[in-house]
Amino acid sequence: MLGPMLLTETVRSGKGNFSYCMVKLQTLYTAETGVALYPGSLGIELAVSCDLPTKEEYGRRVSVSLLPCSVSGIQGCIMRIDPNADGTGDHPKTIIEVAVQARLGDALNVSDGDIVTNKVPD
Repeated sequence: MLGPMLLTETVRSGKGNFSYCMVKLQTLYTAETGVALYPGSLGIELAVSCDLPTKEEYGRRVSVSLLPCSVSGIQGCIMRIDPNADGTGDHPKTIIEVAVQARLGDALNVSDGDIVTNKVPD
């Protein structure tokens, strides 16, 4: 599981499917995170696989695990859908999705292969 740490990660493009779920569940995500997240995420590849906190370890979960973070100084949250968490989804556990209030790729001016720094608090 992630804890307080600073991670250097590589941007990886995905399928673009998460935006549909984020629009559909915007009210839930806003209630859970306290901010209106941009309907989309930035895929990031970690050097090692990680597990996100489960419902028992970190608040409520509705088919998506959420963990507050800061990417290159921009506040947001790490998100992982349950199929990716249990190994039946499209991404391995080395891939995380990060969402913020704006289109993160544009805000950071990054694309596939670029390096970003992700801070995960206690």
